[in-house]
Amino acid sequence: MSILTQETDLDALAKQLWALGDPVRLHILRILPTEPTCEDACNVSTIAERIGLSQPATSHHLRILRQAGIISNEKKCRDMIYWVQLDASNEVIAALREVLG
Repeated sequence: MSILTQETDLDALAKQLWALGDPVRLHILRILPTEPTCEDACNVSTIAERIGLSQPATSHHLRILRQAGIISNEKKCRDMIYWVQLDASNEVIAALREVLG
């Protein structure tokens, strides 16, 4: 792996760790399902109610997690639903293990 690629990977990892480094966002991750199904669907209203924040504040946290690639969203079941991307989460864990050696 080249130095440039390593630096890029470290930049991406740093952004993901920053996104994960907030107690509210960690709480959101606990709530979210790992599959985009209607049965366990979580929309902004549901998440906001469960964590005790306003919908705009919740949307802000969801956007950060989505931009970091930790969660995904899709219009489904008449709502925009969110779920955890397990593959991306596992990649973050693996990258952190590699950094910590």
